[in-house]
Amino acid sequence: MAKKLGFESEYVEALKHAAPLHDLGKIAIPESILHKPGKLNPEEWAVMQTHAQVGHDLLAGSNKIIARLGAEISLCHHEKWDGTGYPRQLAGEDIPLVGRIMAITDVFDALGSKRSYKEPWNNHEIKAFIIEQKGKHFDPKLVDLLIENFDEFVEIRNNYPD
Repeated sequence: MAKKLGFESEYVEALKHAAPLHDLGKIAIPESILHKPGKLNPEEWAVMQTHAQVGHDLLAGSNKIIARLGAEISLCHHEKWDGTGYPRQLAGEDIPLVGRIMAITDVFDALGSKRSYKEPWNNHEIKAFIIEQKGKHFDPKLVDLLIENFDEFVEIRNNYPD
């Protein structure tokens, strides 16, 4: 995604290594919540939401570019374009671009992957959901970019499974 947006190769490479840190804060989430087969109750959901801040806090003190990018991604990858995300309810371009990139790519990957609480969606369902969330959950420009290059993103997901 960053490459398609025209970022310099050094930044794309740093982002490639920082992106997997987005859920680092989940180390502080009890296994019973992380791997619960059903829907989380409100108390469990509140605990789960803390992972964004925890991940940020674990990485933010570093002077390394990958850790600093990871901290920013951790903190903002659950913000939503319309301001209904967490932890800070940022909206639109107030959400750092790396967070907007991670939001759409993480959801794209998660929907196409098996989880303890769900089976993978097919590509048609994923594409329809991403389009439906344009301007709500996701940056409209990033939705367009993902949809225009959908097959390429599917290939990447298939080549780099969880």
